[in-house]
Amino acid sequence: MKPLRHLSPLLILGTLSGALATARTPNIVVLYSDDAGYADFGFQPECRPEMKKLTPNIDRIATEGARFTDAYMSGCVCSPSRAGLMTGVYQQRYGYDNNLPPGTKDGLPLDVTFGSKRLQKLGYRTGLIGKWHLGYPEAFHPNKRGFDWFYGLLQGSRPYHAMDKASPHRVILENNTPTKEEGYVTDRFGDAACRFIRESREKPFYLFVSFTSPHGPLQPKEEDLKRLGHIDEKKRKNYAGLIVSLDDNVGKILKCLETEGLADDTVVIFTNDNGGQTGTGADNTPLQGKKGTLYEGGVRVPCAVRWPGKIQPGSVVRDPVIALDLTPTFVELAGGTVEDSWKLDGVSILGHLTGRKEELAERPLFWRQHGSTGDRAMRLGSWKLTHPRSKGQAPMLFNLSEDIGESTDLATKKPEVLQSMLTRLDAWEAELMEPRWGPGSPGKKK
Repeated sequence: MKPLRHLSPLLILGTLSGALATARTPNIVVLYSDDAGYADFGFQPECRPEMKKLTPNIDRIATEGARFTDAYMSGCVCSPSRAGLMTGVYQQRYGYDNNLPPGTKDGLPLDVTFGSKRLQKLGYRTGLIGKWHLGYPEAFHPNKRGFDWFYGLLQGSRPYHAMDKASPHRVILENNTPTKEEGYVTDRFGDAACRFIRESREKPFYLFVSFTSPHGPLQPKEEDLKRLGHIDEKKRKNYAGLIVSLDDNVGKILKCLETEGLADDTVVIFTNDNGGQTGTGADNTPLQGKKGTLYEGGVRVPCAVRWPGKIQPGSVVRDPVIALDLTPTFVELAGGTVEDSWKLDGVSILGHLTGRKEELAERPLFWRQHGSTGDRAMRLGSWKLTHPRSKGQAPMLFNLSEDIGESTDLATKKPEVLQSMLTRLDAWEAELMEPRWGPGSPGKKK
């Protein structure tokens, strides 16, 4: 096999399909953390010293597979980033710039097709465990959007410990049925993932485990805090406690795959839903910004992928990739074909299996929040344009290959690069809707 270290994801993930001609299509497991910091996992070279040894199970995915250095979400907050990942389409195209407000009667539009629905049609059993945050009314329920089994909450967050009386959108549901308030939420999601795996051996499966950890509230288990005596600052310690529990349950899921004899036939991806929330203890070193901003610290995320025997351990992917790429990649991994009529913004990586392209073709990546008067950004190659319109600031230009922290604005030194990118960003934005709710939506006070 051609060595995969430092190659593009086209070859690394393309090689994943090498077994498809001779074996059942692989299972797919996505492990999705919430609000975690870029520097808070041991597999990240920038990992903070106090966190370095706290995530051995998550780190295994990278050391036994590939680590992505330039992985992005299409949103900088929870709900929009999920909308983009689940569909393969920039969520702003259908007015999903902002987080879904609790209790709203709207959601991800019903005429937008989820990747899970496409995988169902390709013979996959599909499961969603954990946080949904894409619509509350029955028509928007996970079971209606392509998931055979749902075990989780509809809203964006909830306490980690049992509640005296959980609201309908915070109670943990099994499909449509409320479950008993008991146990620790992260553990419950890990256990549910193992249950799904054990019950899905008869056909290939797609499992999306949407942990709420380490999103607030900061409620670690006492036994986990006892493992963190080396961290003095209280908020950081409580945050680390949530990370420890997350890692334990990732380990539980990896162990279940091994016990069931499925590890070699399963693609496992770990990533996070947006930039780290520094307000609750996350660390995004060396990136500027945090959750809710369009600087690198708001949209660049940790990401690793493993498939034993198919990805060379320790591989590093440096090409920019975005969560929109997952849906078309999964479709081709499942033996399907991405149709032009789907109008996906993400690209499938598996089409390059033959090595016709050894590098991912350069393409623009775009971001926007809060509509046509809100902030926007774009990356093309090493160039990053960041435009904080909401603050009345002019567009800024950064060279990420030399300045990952976006500290030196080159807009006046590279006006031709700036103008070229602005022209492409304007053209993309002209294709978008205004937000359906929240800041920038019609009738919303500015």
